[in-house]
Amino acid sequence: MSRWIAAALCLTAAPSAGADEGGFDAALRDFRQLHRAETRRANIAGSSFYVVRDGQVVAADHLGEQDADAHVPVDARTIYHWASVTKTMTGIAIMQLRDRGLLSLDDPIVKYVPELAAVHNPYGDTGAITLRQLMSHSAGFRSGTWPWRDHDWQPFEPARWSQLVAMLPYTQVEFEPGSRFGYSNPGIVYLGQVIERLSGEDYEVYVDKNILKPLGMHDSTFDRTPPHLLPHRSHSYYVRDGKRVAAPFDVDTGVTVSNGGLNAPLPDMANYVGFLLGDPARAADYDLVLKRSSIDEMWVPQISAGADFTQGRMATTTQSGLSFFIDRSAAVRFVGHNGDQNGFRAYLSLFPDQRVGSLLAFNTETRGVQNSPANRETAESHIALATDRLCEALAK
Repeated sequence: MSRWIAAALCLTAAPSAGADEGGFDAALRDFRQLHRAETRRANIAGSSFYVVRDGQVVAADHLGEQDADAHVPVDARTIYHWASVTKTMTGIAIMQLRDRGLLSLDDPIVKYVPELAAVHNPYGDTGAITLRQLMSHSAGFRSGTWPWRDHDWQPFEPARWSQLVAMLPYTQVEFEPGSRFGYSNPGIVYLGQVIERLSGEDYEVYVDKNILKPLGMHDSTFDRTPPHLLPHRSHSYYVRDGKRVAAPFDVDTGVTVSNGGLNAPLPDMANYVGFLLGDPARAADYDLVLKRSSIDEMWVPQISAGADFTQGRMATTTQSGLSFFIDRSAAVRFVGHNGDQNGFRAYLSLFPDQRVGSLLAFNTETRGVQNSPANRETAESHIALATDRLCEALAK
């Protein structure tokens, strides 16, 4: 599952030669050369990237194949799995419900999900854990959603809430809530339950009605792909011991959908980036999804996240906001989220003050995710760093 890795962070890296010598065009040329070389070297089946500025796609590339066995090429309609980038939409849904007066971010989670009272909390009252702490990964819950899966015959993710409820008496809060950062997939699943219970709709239905459709993301879905989009659904792969092997196709994330169930093509995700970056000319339309002040609120740092990833980052300056991560250099503020699941890796990267953003997706994972310096040595990480350098060149 997703971890916030240094891969999508140019702020701690030296600017590329292209950015110094020839501006964006030179940086784009250099990036495309690196993108092609690294995907080929690492045996990555397919990859796509977009750069978005002021709501317009200013650079795009689609490389390789979405189905390596049938030799179906990647194109603009190819649907990737965005994994934990889904968490940003879960956060937006919570903010929508807040703005409609249905909840407060400082409400206890047990107010909406009383089953969580069964969790063992050696640090005090579980009823003191808030929605804000869940959104900022500071609530104290473990990282893994379902740590008991160790056989291929077992479901990809738990299908029903009742399965998670059965494990709550065997679940422990791992650190004092609010005291530090600890990336938690289960915490986002609990937020998904809040959305369902307050809206009276399945998570997928609520997000489709309140985020996807209003933003024109008509080819975006959750979990298993509907038949009319199936020809465009990318397969996914792992590279293990130098050999590329297929991952399960078109999986269902079950009850964990709010944590990582989104599937979407790059044009739809470009619409999402345009919304996040904002456009005064479209403010009235965007405010119907979430008003600008509430998006800005999500990008206010809540707690330091750098210490948790000291071994996997070039720097320790990352802050956890509300469902997004934030960093900044002397000149540039960076907001984003990564995702990885079932052979897919995805990066959503924003420079909000310059209204520039990038999207980068792979259908091949070259190394299992680790909280270690090895994360910086994957082809995906090298390309993600170069993507953000490219955005920085455009932002200057």
